Amino acid sequence: MLRFAPSPTGDMHIGNLRVAIFNYIVSKQRNEDLLVRIEDTDKERNIEGKDKEILEILALFGIEYSQVIYQSQNLHFHSAMALQLLHNKKAFSCFCSSEWLEKKREEAKANKIAYRYDDACASLPAELVIDNMNPFTIRIKKPENTIVIKDHIKGEISFEPNEVDSFIIMRQDKTPTYNFACAVDDMLGDISLIIRGEDHMSNTPKQDLIRTSLGYDKKIEYAHLPIILNDDGKKMSKRDDASSVKWLLEEGFLPSAIANYLILIGNKPPCEIFSMQEAIKWFNLDNISKSPARFDMDKLRFINREHLKNLDAKELSRYVGFADEEIGELARIYLEESGTTKELRTKIAPIFAPKVIPEEFQEQAEIMSQTIKNAPYFDEYEDFKNYIMNESGLKGKNFFKPLRLLLTGAEHGPDVAEIYKYLKNYIGGIVK
Repeated sequence: MLRFAPSPTGDMHIGNLRVAIFNYIVSKQRNEDLLVRIEDTDKERNIEGKDKEILEILALFGIEYSQVIYQSQNLHFHSAMALQLLHNKKAFSCFCSSEWLEKKREEAKANKIAYRYDDACASLPAELVIDNMNPFTIRIKKPENTIVIKDHIKGEISFEPNEVDSFIIMRQDKTPTYNFACAVDDMLGDISLIIRGEDHMSNTPKQDLIRTSLGYDKKIEYAHLPIILNDDGKKMSKRDDASSVKWLLEEGFLPSAIANYLILIGNKPPCEIFSMQEAIKWFNLDNISKSPARFDMDKLRFINREHLKNLDAKELSRYVGFADEEIGELARIYLEESGTTKELRTKIAPIFAPKVIPEEFQEQAEIMSQTIKNAPYFDEYEDFKNYIMNESGLKGKNFFKPLRLLLTGAEHGPDVAEIYKYLKNYIGGIVK
């Protein structure tokens, strides 16, 4: 079983989507189920409806999964396993106050050393623990030996006991911390491989320690994906528009193109343009670069254009508000100067909108407009052009400029002869 574990606390980030895509691909390659676990235990940060939005995005990208669970449904398991660790003396009750711990952190900071809990409560006599009525957290005992993690991308990584520390697994309000809930849920889900961002690397030895302390001997595989950088070479954040999957979709990037790009970066594909189903045949986690990948909007636009070109004409027309093969073919012409469906719509919309004619061509446009309205149907552009030219008496710039404006609503663009092929059946509605 593999898992994708998003939090419903904001818009889906492209880094999260990349994790979801990779989990989906590998689950298909291994013929294992993919579980979606909504990590909703942080009630204060949860945003209503974001869980459904996450599932809608996964569906839009064709990411299939076997089940959806909510982490909050497992709280009774978290409590039970924390008590088991206490009973087996693998964890201990900590009565240190927040103020005292903050004082210790400030002292460490002043001495320029990393703060580590001093295990003050690790060996309290049983009677002191039983009779103590003060609020307490539960801390797991730090490991005795080095923890070694094997990662498909990062290789073998070692963590010394002091790096892991005796960290809190249950808060004073009896809710589990992120690492404890995550580790227990991965046990319950029988997870075999965890694919996630490298920002979780420091959590990995903690989660490994929790499972080992609970007597869970299955070794989970890992693959920590390098972060995605913005144009400034910094980690993409919410301030970067392109970091939001929702924003990319609204801008007119196809799900297939976004997926293509996220699989491509930092990878060694056999070709540049592909579908997710094609990627399943050759994708290999071990080929992912250890280095961060830089987000390149121009590259994404190129890939998106190629995916738009691969759509059949009728489907392409739907993206610009029609369901007509001829408009689809017209849109294909405009793809040479458009990279997204949003840009395509801005090219096609003026063709069917009332025309704004510059003052210097208004008189010629009026003459031409009347001529076109009275013209018979012409299958070929040359016949149409010659008829309008003869009947209107217009020539040169005074003919071609108004003609383009009346047909396309723009002063510049693709060859009018090419455009006419797909507009000839709409002339009466276009020129008013």
